Amino acid sequence: MKSLYKKLTKSSNNYYMIHYRMLADSLNTVSNNNYIDQLEYYGRKKQTSVTVKSLMETAQGERLDMFNLNKQLLDNINMNEKVLLQVACFLHRELPVRLAHRAVELEEYDLFMKSSHIRNVCSWYKTSFSQLRSCQAPTNKELERKFALTIESIYERHSATLITMAKGAHELKTLLGHDTITFANQSEIQKRLDNFYLSRIGIRTLIGQYLALRSSNDGSNMIGLISPKASPYNIALQTIEDAAYMCKRQHGEAPEVTIHGRTDLHFPYFPSHISYILLELLKNSMRATVESHGVDKMPNIKIVIADGEEDIVIKVSDEGGGIRRSNMNRIWSYLFTTADPSILENMLIDSNPRDFDTASPLAGLGYGLPIARNYARYFGGDLTVMSMEGYGTDSFIYLPRLGDKNSVV
Repeated sequence: MKSLYKKLTKSSNNYYMIHYRMLADSLNTVSNNNYIDQLEYYGRKKQTSVTVKSLMETAQGERLDMFNLNKQLLDNINMNEKVLLQVACFLHRELPVRLAHRAVELEEYDLFMKSSHIRNVCSWYKTSFSQLRSCQAPTNKELERKFALTIESIYERHSATLITMAKGAHELKTLLGHDTITFANQSEIQKRLDNFYLSRIGIRTLIGQYLALRSSNDGSNMIGLISPKASPYNIALQTIEDAAYMCKRQHGEAPEVTIHGRTDLHFPYFPSHISYILLELLKNSMRATVESHGVDKMPNIKIVIADGEEDIVIKVSDEGGGIRRSNMNRIWSYLFTTADPSILENMLIDSNPRDFDTASPLAGLGYGLPIARNYARYFGGDLTVMSMEGYGTDSFIYLPRLGDKNSVV
């Protein structure tokens, strides 16, 4: 084992630095192969902080000097293969810790365990944890290939987590005998859901980055999931198309959307995160506009892109009638929605749900805005909403320049 790895000099950023003790921890099982003991053990371990800067540098091979497998092995593979081995070895060690944290945190809250749907989600995390602990460390090309198959299966297993957790929250609301407003005011539940989804973004980002690196081609300008020159304008164009498709499917027509401001702007970011946030805002704006004005006289929705000194700011502005002042705090609560309750009921009986699917209804789940704000806040940005009841709503997405900050995954 010592011949494979050597202990490296300490660094302020220990991402992807493989120590002998870490390898031993990754290769050996905890006492008696008892996965319950392992889950508790890993659930107490500290997660490794990973910066977006280190993700980008590692993907480009700039941190290979921190990774030292058998020299003969490394001499016989190209740089991309070395990078994949480096990332895979890190995930083999780090993901069990993060998965165990999620399972333990769900299980320790008794109220969550009263929901069959949340117990189901918890079992997914336990299964994925056990699967990773049973997987050999990816110390060569063949083992890395097998590890990637394991990671793909884990990614797919958790693809409906958001919707399944929403079903669980609805189940809890029913068990507690709460209406939507009362449930929205349950701060402890809302806080735990926020923490869970923020942590999930980190896991999905790390896994998605690895899988994107494996599938990338030489002609792509992407660094895994990260675009060094993300274009809010181009992302908005695609998102407008997706939102319009969903709106037309439900209402028969969709309002026009115009884009203004810094349409030439490019900056390092995760395009998929911008797309998700924008899609949620446009879905809300389109629905509000159609329901407020009808399909014959719909005012345009406006997107404005601004290049501030501190943040990139994207504003989505509509004339869809606005939000009641008494509901402004509740829009950030899970399950709070003003859509037709039958839409949620239909989603709850869907036997094959997937998160972020354009086949989903335009509204009704009550998860769009709080999850969108989590995506904005994850790297130090934010999402705010200003509304004028009787007129319309302005939503502001604040996105930091990731290349300038050590944002942590």
